[in-house]
Amino acid sequence: MAGPLRIRQSNERWSEDRVRSDLLTPLQNSFGAELNGPWFAPPEGWAARRLEMDNGDIALFCWNGQRAYWVGNTETPEPLWRTNKVTFDEAPDDISEWVERELLAQLDVEDGWLTDYEHLAHFFLPVFLSKDGRDSTRRFFRDHAGGFPDADREAGLAFYDDFLATGALDDYRYTMASKLGTSQGFDLSRMRATMGEFNVAKLLLDAGNDIEPEVELDSGHSVDFRVEDTLVEVTRPRPPSRRQVDTAVGAVKVSGDAKTRDQLAAHPGAVLVVDCSSFRDDEWRRVSGEAPDVGYSPTVVFRARPDGTVEGFSHGSVPFPLPF
Repeated sequence: MAGPLRIRQSNERWSEDRVRSDLLTPLQNSFGAELNGPWFAPPEGWAARRLEMDNGDIALFCWNGQRAYWVGNTETPEPLWRTNKVTFDEAPDDISEWVERELLAQLDVEDGWLTDYEHLAHFFLPVFLSKDGRDSTRRFFRDHAGGFPDADREAGLAFYDDFLATGALDDYRYTMASKLGTSQGFDLSRMRATMGEFNVAKLLLDAGNDIEPEVELDSGHSVDFRVEDTLVEVTRPRPPSRRQVDTAVGAVKVSGDAKTRDQLAAHPGAVLVVDCSSFRDDEWRRVSGEAPDVGYSPTVVFRARPDGTVEGFSHGSVPFPLPF
C-alpha cells in the first residue's frame, strides 16, 4: 500500500522537456493527465509543475537543474522509482513549505470544512492527501467526529485541533498521523483505536508528563508510549453494541485481557491505559460506577469528551501523575 505522502528526491538533471516525456506521458497513458503551472511560486531558483489526473490524482514536481523533488498520490513514473523518499520534515525547508502550501490549498478546494481546523489539517496532511488514505481519513472526521460518539463534527475536530496546536506531537507527526491512513478501505474501529493514542497522549501531557510515542523494544514488540522509564500500552474497547460482549464493563475487560496476553506479558510493570472515549454517557456511567478490574495492574481507565472533560480511575500503583 502507498502509505502517507512522502517527498521523493532525484539527483538527476531535469528540464521541461524531460518532465513532459518522462513524467507527463506515462501518466497521460495511464490516467489522462495535464501539466499545469503551480498555484504558488516555488522557492527561488526552482521551476515547478502540477500534474493533474482525470481521476482526481495530483502530483507536484520541482527542479533546479541539479536536483528535483516529486510528491503525489498517483502512480510514480518509472524514472523516479529508485529515488529516496523523505518526510516533509526531512526535506529542505523551502521545498517542504512550498509542497505543503500547494497540498493544503488542494485540500481546501476539495474539503474546505477540514482546513477550517488549521492544525488538524496540517498534522494529518500526509494522509489527507495520500493515495490510500485520503477518502477514509476525511470520511472519519467528517462523519464520525474523530471517534467521539454523540458529538457533532465541529466539537470533535475542535478538540483535536486545539491539542495539536500545542505542538506537543510535532516531532512525531509521521509516526502518529500515518496510523490513521494506511488501512485498505474504511475501518472505523481501527481509526477510533488510533485516535485513542492521541487521547492518551493528551491525558499524559496535560498531567505534566514527557512522552515518547511508538517505542520499539528488543523483544520485537512496539509499545505505544514511554513516560520516563515506564512503558505505556493503549487499548480502546469498541462500544459494547458492536461486539459480542454486550455490556460496557464486559467490553473493557475483554479489551484489557487481549493486551495482557501479548505486549504486556512480555513487559511486566508497563502501564495499561484503557480509553473508553468511544462509549456513550450511559455506557461510561456503568464502567465508572463499577470500576472493573481487568486482571492486570497497573491499569488506567478513562474517558475524554470533546469539551475537554476527562474522567477515570486506576488500579495499582501508576508511577506518573494523572489529571483525575
